[in-house]
Amino acid sequence: MLVSLNNGSGDFLVLPFKRLSISSLCAHEQPGPRESPIQCYIRRDRTSSTYLLFYGLVPSEGESDKLLLAARKVRRATCTDFVISLVADDFSRASNTYVGKLRSNFLGTKFTVYDSQPPCGSMIQSTARLSRRFHSKQVSPRLPACNYSIGTVTYELNVLRTRGPRRMHCILHSIPVSAIQEGGTAPTPSALPQSLDEQLSPLHSSKGKEPIVDTISPSIRATPVFSPGSREPLALKNKAPRWHEQLQCWCLNFKGRVTVASVKNFQLVAAVEPSHNVSPEEQEKVILQFGKIGKDIFTMDYRYPLSAFQAFAISLSCFDTKPACE
Repeated sequence: MLVSLNNGSGDFLVLPFKRLSISSLCAHEQPGPRESPIQCYIRRDRTSSTYLLFYGLVPSEGESDKLLLAARKVRRATCTDFVISLVADDFSRASNTYVGKLRSNFLGTKFTVYDSQPPCGSMIQSTARLSRRFHSKQVSPRLPACNYSIGTVTYELNVLRTRGPRRMHCILHSIPVSAIQEGGTAPTPSALPQSLDEQLSPLHSSKGKEPIVDTISPSIRATPVFSPGSREPLALKNKAPRWHEQLQCWCLNFKGRVTVASVKNFQLVAAVEPSHNVSPEEQEKVILQFGKIGKDIFTMDYRYPLSAFQAFAISLSCFDTKPACE
């Protein structure tokens, strides 16, 4: 079962390359542009289990100057973690380069995206990364205290072993569906709360006892809690491929950005209902696409309302083993 590239005309096309400053992209929480996607690529290193996200069309010299994000895959007894950092040589969660992580369930069919910073005005619950009780308001500035659950990626179980590409479904709790409506905007994260008490206040019990929180254990889960004024979260789904009789495979139009057939290849579009009042053009717009161009090279193109971090985290879910989905 492979996903194949087909651009409809037999030609491999390249999307227009819009030059953006690296400094603007390094704000990893900044949503991509509305007009055209930001084109990136991911280089996988199997020996070190690392994944490097670069800004650009294809690999070239001077990659270190274009590095946006890096991730390391860490296998645990009951799950897999992808720890995401701003640099390629420091994946410590105590570092100020720590961005967030992606965590899978045991089967590799569901993933949770954690951000080290709170989304603006949407989620108020977090899980602290220090496994101890907190009494002081003094927190080291180099030690991000919380992981915020901002989204999930789910792969549909293939219980009938039918032919076809993987089926993905993403829920982004930090982005309201109104962001893709006419005049809608995607929120950008606020700064971290000034005190640890602010960060943990939603977790306090009614009896006033201080909470015990620990996210080092894979068993810990953080369920997002929305403020009363929050709106319905944005959902993404696979763009439906078509079956090519001559090639005997499933095909999607990647417009030249994908050149190798792979089960990992995907395109995500908004999953909306008529009540959401989203235009047909917006519904057809590919918000995130990911695909293979070499043995360990993959392209990743994302646009508004996703940020580089959100797009990278969703793409990383493809690299975990999913025997129940194949």
